[in-house]
Amino acid sequence: MLDNRVMIKSFTDLNVWQEGHKLAMLIYKITKTFPRDEVYGLTSQMRRAAVSINSNITEGFGRSSAKDRQHFWVMADGSCYELKSQLILARDLGYLIEAEYDEANKQADATHKLLHGLLRSHAI
Repeated sequence: MLDNRVMIKSFTDLNVWQEGHKLAMLIYKITKTFPRDEVYGLTSQMRRAAVSINSNITEGFGRSSAKDRQHFWVMADGSCYELKSQLILARDLGYLIEAEYDEANKQADATHKLLHGLLRSHAI
């Protein structure tokens, strides 16, 4: 029987990191059109939450104990929830058109599902 598992050598090999990176890039793109008076408000919050997802995935990857990895991946999960809430607010304030919201929310969902899989597969 052949082993179909991919060897993970770097955090960038993780599917969850790759999807999170796409999400962060998308959030930076869509927040460029937000009102200027939101630069230090919602724009900053959304960007920080998106960056936090992958930063915590990466930090967890670099930890040697399962407990430490789990801690950082749970933090990434919280940031993903935070971002999803901020997307709803941005849509409801009229900063995002429905298509932008749908695209970002779909990417956030994809990232979130992979993150939950990572958490389940490495449960302590």
